[in-house]
Amino acid sequence: MSEAYLRFWGVRGSYAAPHDTHLGVGGNTSCVELRWDDTLLVCDGGTGIISLGEELMQDAGINEMMVVFTHYHWDHICGLPFFQPAFSPAWRIKFFGPGDTAADIEKRLSDQMKAPYFPVETETWMADIQYVAPHTGGLRHGPFEIRHFNVHHPGVTYGYRIRVRDKTVVYVSDNEVQFLKGSIAKRIHEFEEDEHELLERMVSEQRTAEVGAIENVDILIHDAQYTPHDYNKKRGWGHSCYVDTVHLAIDAGVRCLYLYHHDPTYNDDQVAAIHRDCLQIIRERKSDMECLIGREGMKVPL
Repeated sequence: MSEAYLRFWGVRGSYAAPHDTHLGVGGNTSCVELRWDDTLLVCDGGTGIISLGEELMQDAGINEMMVVFTHYHWDHICGLPFFQPAFSPAWRIKFFGPGDTAADIEKRLSDQMKAPYFPVETETWMADIQYVAPHTGGLRHGPFEIRHFNVHHPGVTYGYRIRVRDKTVVYVSDNEVQFLKGSIAKRIHEFEEDEHELLERMVSEQRTAEVGAIENVDILIHDAQYTPHDYNKKRGWGHSCYVDTVHLAIDAGVRCLYLYHHDPTYNDDQVAAIHRDCLQIIRERKSDMECLIGREGMKVPL
């Protein structure tokens, strides 16, 4: 049977939050599945990838996938030690993420499974594992055309623009929108008057790059971790205030935005309040953009 969809397996940022007050949105960390017929692409390997792996082991119709990582912070890779397909000789798995070489990617993924941090190392994986070196022309996995771009988050972190047939999906799990503009505004008094023009040009160039990376996409999955109050306390941590995320998506002509990488301290009611405020912003700007909460288990047709 023909299938084309994306599914959220993990939607939290920072750490898993399996609390009864969080289960409407979900408590697992970052993992999104994209499926087109028998071709499987996975974004990030947080705790959400564990449940995905369990389901895949029951699916006899597929035995190959590509997993792309935005970066190697713990909440994006900690599901791999428990990812069942990696331990099965029936599977072929390609891994890609930040790194100058395939060996860089292998080391960054395997280090978390070395003693004394974990008792089973990647050498015990029985799947046919391939670490994919960066390529200037982007990547291709079946019908998926994949291009990565840098985003603002501590360390080298990627966003992914994914084209499949006539649909474009952008996945940006961790990104601090408007970081440069906010930082300059807070310290503008430290600069001479003749430096202001240069600073304004820098801010404009960054905004152009931010918009260009997601312009006119069908689906944007983007970091919307903080409320304005919490963002003011955590500016520079590499995550967005949801207000900035919504304005960016509207400016870029995004058709549908999924709020993602929810703060693990926010319960279902708090995330719902964020969503309501986003919808109000969209109405005030007279935009027709659709905006939804990325929820664990949600399946979106492509």
